[in-house]
Amino acid sequence: MHINELVNLFELYAPPSLAAEWDNPGLLIEPELNEISRVLVALDCTKAVALEAKAKRCELVLTHHPLFLTPVRRLSYRQPETAPACLLLRNGIGLYSSHTNLDAAKGGVNDTLAALLNLTNVRELKSADSIEPALGRIGELSLPMQLSEFAHFTNSRLCANVRVGGNMEQPVSKIAVVGGSGGDFVEVAHALGADALVTGELKHNRAIAAGFIGLCVLEAGHYETERPVLKAWIAGLQAKLKEVQCKVELLLSEEETAPLAAP
Repeated sequence: MHINELVNLFELYAPPSLAAEWDNPGLLIEPELNEISRVLVALDCTKAVALEAKAKRCELVLTHHPLFLTPVRRLSYRQPETAPACLLLRNGIGLYSSHTNLDAAKGGVNDTLAALLNLTNVRELKSADSIEPALGRIGELSLPMQLSEFAHFTNSRLCANVRVGGNMEQPVSKIAVVGGSGGDFVEVAHALGADALVTGELKHNRAIAAGFIGLCVLEAGHYETERPVLKAWIAGLQAKLKEVQCKVELLLSEEETAPLAAP
């Protein structure tokens, strides 16, 4: 499949118009070959992922997190920010990323997270007067749980090591979810009636703010709250490829691991 056609398909699934203004999604490294037959899918383009793409003869890497979110002054094999790009360029492999647009997209990061937690009546997490795309979601548990029970449930569903803020005996039923970094959503989650916010990571001051307004928070890990979308993303893209009768192999990275883990 020609790279331009494949990019169009990626953008049907996660439209760039959904991305935040500061974001950098899209085709970040052009592949040497225009025809793409094999794509490696990962959360991040690390050195290990770039080497895996080479070993598996992929022409393209597809990631959630983009490289080059901040200006790059030099490319170096010795710097973690640019070593993966150097490896891709040396081997003619391209890189495409869908970041906040995949967070907001239907079937994206936060829809996947809501589904994993068995939430029902799921809707967008944003105030009524907001004109920005909604990155998060809010929904309801079928039955209320004590916060401690919900934390154990979240642990098992996300294979995570959740840290919790709030009264462990408090019942929770309305849950907001924001994969990745969700500290900016504390106030809107509370305003929309959420009992708890599940997110990947939360700054110290944001956890204090949540406690002050009575919102329970569960910090489940950036990787753990976003990695689950990859299988759903692959399945959604495969369905679109089938619609246009094109065959491109989408491979889930087997070398990618969480950068932080419990001992």
